[in-house]
Amino acid sequence: MPEMRVQVAIVGAGPAGLLLGQLLHRARIDAIVLEKQTPEYVLGRIRAGVLEQGTVQTLERAGVAERLHAEGLVHGGIDICFAGRRHRVDYAGLTGKSMYVYGQTEITRDLMAARAAAGAKTVYEAADVSVHDFASAKPRVRYRKDGAEHEIACDIVAGCDGFHGVCRPSVLRTAIREYERIYPFGWLGVLADTPPVSEELIYVNSERGFALCSMRSKTRVRCYVQCPLSDTVEDWPDARFWSELKLRLDPETASRLVTGPTIEKSIAPLRSFVAEPMRFGRLVLAGDAAHIVPPTGAKGLNLAVSDVHYLSEALEEFFAAGNASALDRYSERALKRVWLAERFSWWNTNLLHRFPDSGPFGERMQAAELEYMFSSRALLTAWAENFTGLPY
Repeated sequence: MPEMRVQVAIVGAGPAGLLLGQLLHRARIDAIVLEKQTPEYVLGRIRAGVLEQGTVQTLERAGVAERLHAEGLVHGGIDICFAGRRHRVDYAGLTGKSMYVYGQTEITRDLMAARAAAGAKTVYEAADVSVHDFASAKPRVRYRKDGAEHEIACDIVAGCDGFHGVCRPSVLRTAIREYERIYPFGWLGVLADTPPVSEELIYVNSERGFALCSMRSKTRVRCYVQCPLSDTVEDWPDARFWSELKLRLDPETASRLVTGPTIEKSIAPLRSFVAEPMRFGRLVLAGDAAHIVPPTGAKGLNLAVSDVHYLSEALEEFFAAGNASALDRYSERALKRVWLAERFSWWNTNLLHRFPDSGPFGERMQAAELEYMFSSRALLTAWAENFTGLPY
């Protein structure tokens, strides 16, 4: 079995794994990235695109922010629509921070290009990846490629392979604790080449359920409606989707909505999930491998980036000075921010969605909370602070 030696073996070539690989490359730490899918499959995954300033700064540190700054959209606020009216949250004015809209697919593309230009080691279509001996100082990763078995000897294994990956399940069940909340609805999302109905995002609380009008560019939109988990994409032809979205918007916005053929459509269930801790000897977890948030808070990608920020700093110190103290603190530092983001995403989800068992009382509580939020600068500032991203 051919064996390779690297300092860090990264499992997963999503944004977390590729960004970690890029930061380690710039720190002259030898790393390999393993991915079970093809590059085309990875780029075909439609994901989030609202970036906190900390995320942008980390991408700058990785040297992959040039196209982001050229093509990304800078937003200073967001509209929340309830009781048939739009209300603006001026988060730039409240916090001094802005957000970028730049699709996760484009971030992944930029990271792939940077890694290829550097000649860094990436293996796509790595089948049957498994991690071994991470309780020792000599962990190993095995995989199969083109019918041949391979083994990687390394100092650290970074599990960036998502919620359904192999790294977290490789940990003894007695060594890990999982917290989970499954929400009783999903988001039906569509991608369409139509102009956005607004220059900024619109979150909608309506009696028919949540909706979101977002965008990827000035000519491409990403829109969502809350739907039952029992629904399928086939239940939602384009005409039904656009009609339902209009019914959830305020009348003025609905009248300006431009519809068209969708180029992608999917239903995503909503989940809150955290696994503790995020380090097990020489195996560390980052991103969706360790935590999932409902998308209402726009925190999934941003949390993955903050994990990578903490982890890359810890690994640089570990390999430069042989000092493991930062690595020892990685899980605690990352989880502190994770739980705050989980809280905000949970709060926002409860604030904006219709729950099957909430009843008239729950609906009135939502209305009261929203009315109070927009009458209280303190509460509005707290919302804006969380949405734009708490400090690293």
